[in-house]
Amino acid sequence: MSKFKESFKNPSYLQSSLTLLLFFASWGVWWSFFQLWLTSESSGLGLSGSAVGTIFSANSLVTLIFMFVYGTLQDKLYIKRTLLIFSACIATLVGPFFIWVYGPLLKSNFNLGILVGAVVLSAGFLSSVGIFEAVTERFSRLFDFEYGQARAWGSFGYAIVALLAGFLFVKNPNLNFWAGSFFGLLLLLNLLLWKPKAEKIASKEFEDKQAESSSVPSLKEMFGLLRLPQLWAIIIFIVFTWTFYNVFDQQMFPGFYTSLFSTSAAGEKMYGTLNAIQVFCEAIMLGVVPIIMRKIGVRNTLLCGVTIMCVRIGLCGFASSPTAVSCIKMLHALEVPMFILPMFRYFTLHFDTKLSATLYMIGFQIAAQVGQVILSTPLGILRDKVGYQSTFRIISMIVLVAGVYAFFILKKDDQDVQGDPFIRG
Repeated sequence: MSKFKESFKNPSYLQSSLTLLLFFASWGVWWSFFQLWLTSESSGLGLSGSAVGTIFSANSLVTLIFMFVYGTLQDKLYIKRTLLIFSACIATLVGPFFIWVYGPLLKSNFNLGILVGAVVLSAGFLSSVGIFEAVTERFSRLFDFEYGQARAWGSFGYAIVALLAGFLFVKNPNLNFWAGSFFGLLLLLNLLLWKPKAEKIASKEFEDKQAESSSVPSLKEMFGLLRLPQLWAIIIFIVFTWTFYNVFDQQMFPGFYTSLFSTSAAGEKMYGTLNAIQVFCEAIMLGVVPIIMRKIGVRNTLLCGVTIMCVRIGLCGFASSPTAVSCIKMLHALEVPMFILPMFRYFTLHFDTKLSATLYMIGFQIAAQVGQVILSTPLGILRDKVGYQSTFRIISMIVLVAGVYAFFILKKDDQDVQGDPFIRG
């Protein structure tokens, strides 16, 4: 607790926390209802499951390209905010884009709308989320604060706007997009105007050392990561876990949940409230999971996260009442922190930390996007044919198999340590 209080005296922690809070607020206020906006007959575009799957696949394909570019650029930029500012500029314009460009294009020229939307959404949000997280994690190691506690503020921001988003969406979906622009503007101002002294010093020291070949990772080193068998083992694990989680949670769950209510409006309002409560609890757990991880280790925490993921998706394949599904949804608050935090720490433990942004983008974010490119449309078609719950049961079984695979391929915390050693507390 004393260390947590001490964090509030750390300007780098405060600035990083506010950055994540505003980014996730700008994204979450419209993203939490994106699938409903695409499918709703009354409040959105009324698209089919297969059409929505095609949109998600296209988004993931373009996101792959941006993620690799962003990852390699950020490792060269070190802690410079260039990419973050670029993403914040797009976030500021998200309202006008959705209302006057993206929505009309999807109605009048579906294929062109998919392409334009994939580029803008990937550049501003779907790819940049990994960079915001990677930069914050790097800051946490440089400026002595707990990454999980800073990341928790991102979830807290998402929780606040998720509660607001349900009411805005029922009133007028355009309000969600305008709110995204408002938070995007605050994010941009924060990045431009607040730069802690320690960060300025670190940036200057980095610039002074840039002439040294060892100080900046080369492209050869970055591409050399693709020759590592252990990285490919992790990529396979991510594709068959986090990918299926994303398809389930983003592409299917909102529509499934709102269908359990007598009217769409009632379901949309309740979904917004539930989402806010769940993400608020997730924010708390992001601060707690690092403590759990120090007790049971990185590998064991990650395996626990996969187990919860399998159980949550599987239970949604059997539950049919709003109350039961709402209770199951709350497992999400434990599942996400117990997956993303140990996954990040696994990379900095077993790989060279100099390439942490590239590793995180390739091994985690890009791997998940590859899976979505391949699986979003087929799973959307499957949902159209067999329904939500049968699809959920199939996804749960796949995640279970991936969890067994992970048990055998994940390295122990004291095995092959190439980065920062992990010491249990």
